[in-house]
Amino acid sequence: MEHKHINLTLKVWRQRNSQDNGSFATYDVKDISTEMSFLEMFDVLNEKLITEGQDPIAFDHDCREGICGTCSMVINGKPHGPWKANTTCQLHMRAFEDGDTIVVEPWRANAFPVVKDLMVDRGAFDRIIQAGGYISVNTGNAVDANAIPVEKDKADAAFAAAACIGCGACVAACKNSSAMLFVSAKVSHLALLPQGSPEKRKRVISMVAQMDKEGFGSCTNTGACEATCPKEISITNIARLNAEYVGASLTVDK
Repeated sequence: MEHKHINLTLKVWRQRNSQDNGSFATYDVKDISTEMSFLEMFDVLNEKLITEGQDPIAFDHDCREGICGTCSMVINGKPHGPWKANTTCQLHMRAFEDGDTIVVEPWRANAFPVVKDLMVDRGAFDRIIQAGGYISVNTGNAVDANAIPVEKDKADAAFAAAACIGCGACVAACKNSSAMLFVSAKVSHLALLPQGSPEKRKRVISMVAQMDKEGFGSCTNTGACEATCPKEISITNIARLNAEYVGASLTVDK
């Protein structure tokens, strides 16, 4: 693969805090290696801003290995950028051409208030998990892998749902800022396993109630969430969530 350097124009959202209106600022970045990751390119820009005595751009990141999902940026209108099944930290600058203009924004959702610049507070997801995304059993010592039989299709579906990293791209992509793909993944991976069965009715009621309390929008099945999800979580989980919720609503103690 050809290794080259490119010059770019960045239009980056700058916002001091959640009360500030915010606006775009334009920066020219030059001599950027196409082998850099998108976050490394931002590191270069921030070093330049600091050297010039300017406030560096705040953005969230941690593992930079596509595992944690904290590298939340909307790049040219798409959460995590143009590559499919990819997080921002795994996006490389070879995805762009010399002279391109790149627009970078934070997640846009009332439930994800801006902390600063490209950083948002995703604590709403944590509170949804705290509402019921766990099993409350004494696990004791590790048991034999074959002690609790699980059907292969259910094990596979549970594993696929559990792959959700909670990045919030589904919310950012949805025109309604719905969190249904995230919540359905967290409900599904426990509902499909025997370990999650005892509390599954209470779990889905509590987690959906917290989701609504946080101010996420409703799902209208446009599929934008699945299309932009870096882990390709299926919207079939939303159908499962709806079924679990209806069943729980008819049986759970109010």
